[in-house]
Amino acid sequence: MKKLLKYLKNYKKELIFGPFFKLLEAIFELIVPYVMAKIIDIGIANNDTGYILRMSGVIVLLGFCGLAFALTCQILAAKCAYGFGTELRTALYKHINSLSYSSIDKVGTASLVNRLTNDSNTVQNGVNMFIRLATRSPFLVIGAMVMAMRTDLKLSLIFLVVAILTTIVIVTVMHKTVPMYKTTQKNLDRASMLTRENLEGTRVIRAFSRQKEEIEDFRKSVDDIAVSSIAVGRISSVLNPFSFMVMNLGIVAILWFSGIRIDTGHLTQGELTKLVNYMTQILLALIVLANLIVTFTKAFASANRISEVFDIEPETSDGNEKPSEHKESENILEFRNVSFAYETAGDCSVKNVSFTLKRGEMLGIIGGTGSGKSTLANLIPCFYRQTEGEIFISGIKSDNYDFDELRKSIGVVPQKAILFTGTVRDNMRWKKADATDEEIISALKTAQAWEFVSRMPEGLDTRISQGGKNLSGGQKQRISIARAVVGKPDIIILDDSTSALDYATDLALRKSLKKDMPDTTVIMISQRTTSLKEADKIIVMDDGETVGIGTHDELIENCEIYREIYKSQMNEKEGN
Repeated sequence: MKKLLKYLKNYKKELIFGPFFKLLEAIFELIVPYVMAKIIDIGIANNDTGYILRMSGVIVLLGFCGLAFALTCQILAAKCAYGFGTELRTALYKHINSLSYSSIDKVGTASLVNRLTNDSNTVQNGVNMFIRLATRSPFLVIGAMVMAMRTDLKLSLIFLVVAILTTIVIVTVMHKTVPMYKTTQKNLDRASMLTRENLEGTRVIRAFSRQKEEIEDFRKSVDDIAVSSIAVGRISSVLNPFSFMVMNLGIVAILWFSGIRIDTGHLTQGELTKLVNYMTQILLALIVLANLIVTFTKAFASANRISEVFDIEPETSDGNEKPSEHKESENILEFRNVSFAYETAGDCSVKNVSFTLKRGEMLGIIGGTGSGKSTLANLIPCFYRQTEGEIFISGIKSDNYDFDELRKSIGVVPQKAILFTGTVRDNMRWKKADATDEEIISALKTAQAWEFVSRMPEGLDTRISQGGKNLSGGQKQRISIARAVVGKPDIIILDDSTSALDYATDLALRKSLKKDMPDTTVIMISQRTTSLKEADKIIVMDDGETVGIGTHDELIENCEIYREIYKSQMNEKEGN
């Protein structure tokens, strides 16, 4: 929680004056029993109607003043809490975007979304409640005890016993529930993950008629949330009844012993009323405090989860080299004995890979599912850092580059074509924010996408729905390729991103890339041998290792795995 306090630095005035106005309200509230005692002992005892009316007016005035102070505190608390929440979410979102692929994989997307939304709201609510009520409740308890001591020191011992017993229970409950709230949040993470997967994969679920199984998995997940929440609720439910029981027993004790004190003349009827009122105030304050403990417990658990994300070191580059300063190098890419293993995996996904690629050449990567093709491609723009070996880009170690500058020189088209809500023009400017319409149209033509974009009623201003749901698979892939082509990067990586294209369009795309971008190095991952047939160099991957490197003709002759893939596709009607 301490790490998040820095986001309150712009709200120091609200943090100071909010509780201050709440204290003023509490002070006026503590004065009311004192005035009532005066009314009973002086006004009613002497049958002085004027005194009763004057003191009643004082009580009304105290009520209006307390209301004004309470409203002022509410405004300040809202300004502080929501401002804090805005800054916290902004900082958390920024930090998440600075994390490496490995860190995001480790925490999980669903958990990050939950921490960014649900947990930040819980912490924000905790700050709000702290300003509004956290200072008021303890002050009322302490203030009521002090006023009781001033009235009758012996009877005030009852207040002290009540306060100690209630505090012990509150601390015990808080100690037990904090870890349990963390478990509840983890269960909520799983429910969020299942929701996300089911909504994104609804077509696949229906295609395999898996609705019942997925509903059952989700039901078990929310049942886990219910079980953990009920367990916490059972412990927390002790607070209110225990507080009521102790307070009412305290009132009984006051009435019991005060009768003796009144008979001996040590206590007046008005002072007895004052003591009962103070005990009632303590009761109400402790009930509020008990509910606040639940809120703060949730807030602390959520704050710890958010702090865990902030504790993850952001992705940093070790150097400040720029690819634009090393264009004279003949070799654009070189792998030297490179190996890589994911943190959660035991074996290496890429093992001892070595190859050299010259500027303007085309590299093809082929292999079975899970052979490490995409992992190999992700090492080039340093999405993941190799665990062994060295990677050189334009003759410089990839670790020595500024990662932002390095990625600006590399166009990446992932396996899954991902488009964002907005116009075609908006999506095309992700690679180069200041791209002109001419550059965008040129990239669309290269990617064989201008053919259908030009036929759209609004052209480049055509709206794309979330995830490109209003486009076909082939259209999304071509726009994704065009987005990476804008600005003509030094390297373009096509990670099996032509799978939805027919053979003729695939062939036209390869010819356009070679014609329109002769100096750009193309790295194409594909399952089609025909797509890689004209590549200057083809790498055949199997279980993370390179089992063959060479041209198409060389691999047909020397690589059994490549030859088997090629023969399996021989009978298919393909373009050349």
